[in-house]
Amino acid sequence: MTLHPSPILNSFLDTDAYKLHMQQAVFHHYYDVDVTAKFRCRGDELLGSYAEAITAQIALMSQLSLSDDEFAYLSTLPFFTADYLQWLRHFRFNPQQVTVSNHHGKLDIRIRGPWREVILWEVPLLAVISEVVHRSRTPDVSAVHAVAKLRRTLEQFRERSQGIDLSHFKLMDFGTRRRFSRDVQHEIVSVLQQEFPYLIGTSNYDLARRLVLTPVGTQAHEWFQAHQQLGATLANSQRAALHAWLVEYPDQLGIALTDCITMDAFLRDFDLDFANAYQGLRHDSGDPIDWGEKTIAHYQRLGIDPMSKTLVFSDNLHLEKTLTLYRHFSQRINLVFGIGTRLTCDIPGVTPLNIVIKLVECNGRPVAKLSDSPGKTICHDAAFISALRKAFDLPRIRKAS
Repeated sequence: MTLHPSPILNSFLDTDAYKLHMQQAVFHHYYDVDVTAKFRCRGDELLGSYAEAITAQIALMSQLSLSDDEFAYLSTLPFFTADYLQWLRHFRFNPQQVTVSNHHGKLDIRIRGPWREVILWEVPLLAVISEVVHRSRTPDVSAVHAVAKLRRTLEQFRERSQGIDLSHFKLMDFGTRRRFSRDVQHEIVSVLQQEFPYLIGTSNYDLARRLVLTPVGTQAHEWFQAHQQLGATLANSQRAALHAWLVEYPDQLGIALTDCITMDAFLRDFDLDFANAYQGLRHDSGDPIDWGEKTIAHYQRLGIDPMSKTLVFSDNLHLEKTLTLYRHFSQRINLVFGIGTRLTCDIPGVTPLNIVIKLVECNGRPVAKLSDSPGKTICHDAAFISALRKAFDLPRIRKAS
């Protein structure tokens, strides 16, 4: 590793839209809340040897700031308030909030500090980790290889979709966090914009600005996790999170994430008022067909026409899988597909990293994610898991990992 590495990130907006959307809500409602987030590699890779290179990139992130052009761009969007954007102009990443170590070969990263600041680390840091690793493992791979693979994938999609009415098919790029590289994501999204008429937006604010695409994204698991320690009762935490989001965004950014405490627990809280107020729901774990059927049935029980709502599928998608879901649901409810890793790190000879950064504490107390895929469950506090299961009347034990 060079003693003076060049920065992987060169734009403050090289992050997912939902991070800024959540940050504004935290800025307005939870300014003094402190959190801890932790890195986790869901695979078996030993990434500890990259700790030094990652630390060097973290130090360089302190130089990122919102440029005048980026500030002007955000100011044109209906999501943001003037007080938040003025504060954001002065925001700087604080590398002292991040500790990185090689723990017996495993990469250990923890981030501690005010939620309003910690919230921005996740996406760019995961992108940095991914690019550091891939640069080392496959240095000869470039965007040319990624685009060649994408064009083959698009041709297969065209062949398999013959005879299908795709007039309502919609695709979004969700590929920032685990992309092969910044350049690869830019080239992939550029090609999709030019050659795939179903692309409607990207979660990456930098790409949205530079390519004149719609920025997309609402909230992530951490929004619901933090509320487990921000309210009076644990059993009401999910409803509190849903309500607080509507206070900040009463008539926009209305796609709710469903799997922080499992879909069944979510639907018990997602009553008629919430179902009317939110434009739709996002799937991120568990069987997508079962999830979609449960959602449609729930809307119907509430007397809501499912065709007035939208389902966003975003869990481990690839284009072939989107066709299966589109065939199954497109006549009954509106659909949007968000594809990440299978677009921006889909290159022959490259193994994508299965890495995440999630909240583990809020105000010094544990928080948890109990998704509909047991391997995605995150919490190391058995007592809190038990309390959460009891509060939400979860029917079966899910292994915490």
